[in-house]
Amino acid sequence: MEEKFVPNFKTKYFEEAAPALHKEFGYSSVMQIPALTKITVSVGVGEAVANKKLLDAAVKELEQITGQHVVKTKARKSIANFKLREGQEIGAMVTLRGDNMWYFLERLISIALPRVKDFKGVKTHAFDGHGNYSLGITEQIVFPEIDFDKIERISGLNIAIVTTAKTDEEGRALLRLMGMPFAK
Repeated sequence: MEEKFVPNFKTKYFEEAAPALHKEFGYSSVMQIPALTKITVSVGVGEAVANKKLLDAAVKELEQITGQHVVKTKARKSIANFKLREGQEIGAMVTLRGDNMWYFLERLISIALPRVKDFKGVKTHAFDGHGNYSLGITEQIVFPEIDFDKIERISGLNIAIVTTAKTDEEGRALLRLMGMPFAK
């Protein structure tokens, strides 16, 4: 029988983070322990209205970063001031679950965030009230998969980490135990 490789952060969650959360918050059941559900990575390309190549480049870069197929997002309504029509493609997003989610989280925390210029930690107040965390990265070049010489333009990424935590305090504790470098 062949053994399947388990991502490092998944092992870290089950062996270190989950028992520590169980002890810290005194849950009566292991099913109450907060866990990661999914990670959504998105990029908005407003200039795609005038230049379709920028959107295609953003899709290609997002696929390199996440290792998964990307979906193009469309405008929900027309805005005349931005020369935007309903249904035009203006962004891209990908939802990571399972092992891909754990691999991406490990690369984000271990490799990408330390490569951010003048990095002092991520904000602690970017939780939504339900234990989910949103993070913005201003340059996609912090990921090692991106070749700096082949990019069309520098663009930012939005990363949403969705958890099963009921409160921000539980979500913050989960991410802290997973190694998220929160600002002091």
